[in-house]
Amino acid sequence: MEHLPVEVIGNILSRLKAARDVVIASATCKKWREAWRNHLHTLSFNSNDWSVYHDLAPSRLEILITQTIFQTTALQCLSIFMDDVDEFSAAPVIAWLMYTRDTLRQLHYNVRTTPNVNIIEKCSRQKLEVLSLAHNSVTGVEPSYQKFPCLKSLSLSYVSISALDLSLLLTACPKLQNLTLINPDIAMSDAQAIMELNSSSLKDIYVEAVSLDKFILEADSVENLHLKDCTLEAFELIGKGSLRDLKIDDVSVLHLDIGENTENLQIVDVSSFTIMWPKFYNMISKSSNLKRLRLWGVVFDDEDEVVDLETVSVCFPRLSHLSLSYDLRDVCGLQGTSPLENVVVLELGWTIISDLFSDWVAGLLERCPNLKKLVICGVVSEVKSHEECQVLASFTSSIVRLMRKYLRVEVQFEYE
Repeated sequence: MEHLPVEVIGNILSRLKAARDVVIASATCKKWREAWRNHLHTLSFNSNDWSVYHDLAPSRLEILITQTIFQTTALQCLSIFMDDVDEFSAAPVIAWLMYTRDTLRQLHYNVRTTPNVNIIEKCSRQKLEVLSLAHNSVTGVEPSYQKFPCLKSLSLSYVSISALDLSLLLTACPKLQNLTLINPDIAMSDAQAIMELNSSSLKDIYVEAVSLDKFILEADSVENLHLKDCTLEAFELIGKGSLRDLKIDDVSVLHLDIGENTENLQIVDVSSFTIMWPKFYNMISKSSNLKRLRLWGVVFDDEDEVVDLETVSVCFPRLSHLSLSYDLRDVCGLQGTSPLENVVVLELGWTIISDLFSDWVAGLLERCPNLKKLVICGVVSEVKSHEECQVLASFTSSIVRLMRKYLRVEVQFEYE
């Protein structure tokens, strides 16, 4: 160990991340202390890493963090996550940011400050590549002054920010590729809650727990879009057809528009969502390269609507993974004869088990000649009547008999 270069020791200490572990390890000898001072590039203060953090007053934590940071000279990644701390004083937080600003590449911070510290202002015009903020406020963004020339990833969780400031912030990040918004407190200047975001470099966007009248995203290069737990009257994506992965999870939206150019779309994953199948299908019908389609726990706006497998098989010839779970009625959508030639994984689920489900499974198996794996997912109540037990037993027996015809297919059951 004594022959290791100090740069290598610095990398070893950086892989430990947790501040307590790094401090203990650096006490090994003089050479390790030198590596700690001059070559440590990653440091994390997380309340889950050390139980003592929970017992320390905020002022004592501020001193501890300050003393630790100020013993380093080359920090590139600083993470401070203290869930039990209500707030830090502004002075030490500013001191941490100013001390590390010339070398810092990643900042993860989730503690409120009193008075509020404009972290955007303190971190701008530097080489920061990743910025993750939670439980803070962002105000008065000036893109002509507060530029982030190197920022590639931005995450805002439970952050108070106006729609205008968020738009200006994206303008100040010409290389931004990843954007995460989780339950932001978005202030509006007008009575109608409308947010417009524009980014030519953005590739991945994740939006959770956002409520707006209208959300317009203009992103020419976006490839992955994930909306979760959102309430929107309208969502509109304006781009150049680069979208590859669309995921919608428990979203209420009256008008959804992802553009007409969807040729590059490969994955569509929709769950806990009310859809009008003709309108939804028309939105993705040009996605000839679609490989994965998941419609799970969806509710059809018209109770007579179902997923039309004939149109699915014709319009999505490259489909390899198909997942379906919705309330079956008299019509299962098995009309037509076109096979799903490339489907190798079939995942089917129910909310209420019935004989119709068994027929549906059998019909789908016939349409998938090259199937390799069948996954059956179901909900089983804790308190089951005798009739429910009989239905489940009957279904299991029917599946066993059915699968004797498909010995090449692996069968997996998942109950909850």
